[in-house]
Amino acid sequence: MENKRDWSVHPPYLHPGYKSTVLRAPSKPLIPIKHTLSERGGPVFGMDSIGALDNDLTKNGIKNAEPLGERIVVAGRVIDELGQPVRNTLVEVWQANAAGRYIHKVDQHAAPIDPNFLGGGRCLTDDEGYYKFYTIKPGAYPWGNHPNAWRPNHIHFSLFGRNITTRLVTQMYFPGDPLLQYDPIYLGVPEKSRELLISKFTLDLTEPDFALGYQFDIVLRGHNETPFENK
Repeated sequence: MENKRDWSVHPPYLHPGYKSTVLRAPSKPLIPIKHTLSERGGPVFGMDSIGALDNDLTKNGIKNAEPLGERIVVAGRVIDELGQPVRNTLVEVWQANAAGRYIHKVDQHAAPIDPNFLGGGRCLTDDEGYYKFYTIKPGAYPWGNHPNAWRPNHIHFSLFGRNITTRLVTQMYFPGDPLLQYDPIYLGVPEKSRELLISKFTLDLTEPDFALGYQFDIVLRGHNETPFENK
């Protein structure tokens, strides 16, 4: 059965304030394509495909020194519409460094690259649906969508279930960011669901003398479903 996109939760394909959607949004009704057997049956991710430092972005890119910037802990649960944990979900993250620069060569923002920060990581949720990352708080960066356009501090999330067809993509923002009110990507999300993309600062995750903690729970379906870019 085809899953209908809930437009009251998820952002529209076309949001004129977000300029690139004008070119890439579908102009005709979508045509469902049946999944192949290989798509439905694999790949299956296991603990053997996760490295010891994959969830620690403060360490997995070190060459000769610690990465620069504010260390943070980002953790939460992946749950279904009943609040039940979704175990063995592959959670991947990618982000800019503390100066607001991605490591890939297409990013030509005039900010320094941190040679000791890759900006990417992954982990599997445990039996209770929990995931946890150590990272550097990303910086804002200009992106050319409109005059003096800056993206708020954010971390990209990708979630995979038991096969390649189940990928979901979203973004996590930080509380109190003044750029949120100007960001067309954030504002493109229906107003009632925007707060679901903002993490919560918590001392429960904060590690003394090391890193501030932010909680970001991801709800796959139901009343408090997290807005996804591709669902």
